Amino acid sequence: MISGSTRGYAAVIGAALLWASCGTVGKALFHGGMSPFQLVQIRVTFSTVFMALAFLLVDRSLFRIRRGDLLYFFLLGGVVLVLVQFSYFMAISKIHVAAAILLEYLAPVLVAVYSMAFWQERVTVTKVTALVLAMAGCYLVVGAYNLQILQMNREGILWGLLAALSFGSYTLLGERGMHRYRPWTVVFYAFLFAGLTLNVVHEPFQYFRAAYTPRQWLVLFYVVMAGTILPFGLYFMGVNYIRSTRTMITATLEPISAAFMAFFLLGEVLEPLQAMGGGLVVAAIVLLQLGRERDELAPDRVRQHRPASP
Repeated sequence: MISGSTRGYAAVIGAALLWASCGTVGKALFHGGMSPFQLVQIRVTFSTVFMALAFLLVDRSLFRIRRGDLLYFFLLGGVVLVLVQFSYFMAISKIHVAAAILLEYLAPVLVAVYSMAFWQERVTVTKVTALVLAMAGCYLVVGAYNLQILQMNREGILWGLLAALSFGSYTLLGERGMHRYRPWTVVFYAFLFAGLTLNVVHEPFQYFRAAYTPRQWLVLFYVVMAGTILPFGLYFMGVNYIRSTRTMITATLEPISAAFMAFFLLGEVLEPLQAMGGGLVVAAIVLLQLGRERDELAPDRVRQHRPASP
């Protein structure tokens, strides 16, 4: 009999691998002439449609939200999630896939800084150490030790940092929504409003007239199903079996596996110092999450409470 924890770790590892593959195949589509905006528009629109069909077949109660929360979901999806998706793929289109994902993984560090600054969370040696490691790792990952590399990749680096900032904002806003709704409801409406925004600011369904090859459509289907919907499902399954802290630590496998995939499929190679920086970023995230788990397990500690409603 397979234990629940084993299933949980297996599910999160699967999610991390699928998310990593999404970035790699996304860059392959960019090499074929597709723009990051087109990929984001297709990914968000089709993911919303498939999730809606699944809700209709499995559990229609997932559609229910309060009318007063529509503005919250517009902000979460129509603004913040659009920034997350677009900046993420823009960074991937400009710099190495692994470097772009590592920059986005600075989001937990930014959340920790925000929590200490505005939610009065305790400043500990562990948190300060993690922040120092993250900053040093970021310096190495972007190649700041080489001014020529920094100049060449400046745009990609800025997009990656924006991805981290917007993903951190999405995490904070999404957590507030999950005090009221189930995770899939929050994800669906975030994608729904993101899709509405993207199809308003840009001509909707124009991709059906684009001269995409059958192979490109197959890759797009992979991005939607295996790079978006399936990993979200596996991630939530993992959260059900293991602590959310352990889930987030396990998910740091994503940038590591992305580096291997990009090397074998795209020929991208990180310099030794960049790889070392990636290790420092991952170590910072693990430290932050372990510190969070210790805080949650301490029975006599007064815990900080975050806003219960958006």
